[in-house]
Amino acid sequence: MTDPVLIRRPEPGTDRVVLVVTAHADDAALFIGGTVAAWSASGWRVVLVRVTDDRWDSVGLDEATTIERSAAELRLAAERLGVSEVVDLGWPTDTLADASEVALREQVIRLIRTHRPHTIVTHDPHSGTGEDNLDHFVVGAAVAEAVWCAQFDLHHPEHLADGLEVHGVFEQWYFGRPPGEVTHVVDTAPTLDQMVAAAAAHRTPLRNLINQWRLQAHTGGWRIPLLNEVAATEPDHDLGELIDPLLRSRAASTGAAHGLEAAEEFRVVTFGGMTELLEVFGEQI
Repeated sequence: MTDPVLIRRPEPGTDRVVLVVTAHADDAALFIGGTVAAWSASGWRVVLVRVTDDRWDSVGLDEATTIERSAAELRLAAERLGVSEVVDLGWPTDTLADASEVALREQVIRLIRTHRPHTIVTHDPHSGTGEDNLDHFVVGAAVAEAVWCAQFDLHHPEHLADGLEVHGVFEQWYFGRPPGEVTHVVDTAPTLDQMVAAAAAHRTPLRNLINQWRLQAHTGGWRIPLLNEVAATEPDHDLGELIDPLLRSRAASTGAAHGLEAAEEFRVVTFGGMTELLEVFGEQI
């Protein structure tokens, strides 16, 4: 395997759109927030799509309150990353394994034809052994197939009747825990503070995550006082003392493998994997 391509700063994105499709509200900030902020800073129009409503990603709250808070926190995080538009598809969270992938694919095809992105970003359906969330797999698979189907005029002609046109996405960027294969690395040191600030906006799911860690530690015979302290605080309590160092440590660990202060990793497919066709016959316009 060749060394991954290092991207210190995305190329200028004037008139270019990147469509980021994630399963949950906090996925973009936690996994690829530094890269999203870098795209925005380079002039790209970033459209962030959340597939689920995160209705159960909380602790001590009812469903309606959880949905309301998650939506508000998502928009605050998106603002901190420089996202231009947020789209909610509203599927019930943690149930996509039983959902129609074809129905979800149709929604993504419509979004592709509406926003006409140069680049699409989503969960890697071929992620490594660390991925255990079925919502991530289903979203990644649906998006990957939607990229292909969005180019066919016989796929959902009702879109064309609505005034949309077929569209070919040039690049597909996949992230995961870890991605199936790392082909590209983005230097996120310049945008690390933005990523951390955006992630901190997601107080509702982060409190749930902290509670999960607390429960697991207790089962294993451990006690982490900081987790107990945070779990006992009010929902609006600042979680930065715990989350901030963890996010910075993860970014630094990823960066160290590539000689960087901070980084995020991706599997990137350019021109459907047919770059030889570009190199042999193509002319850049």
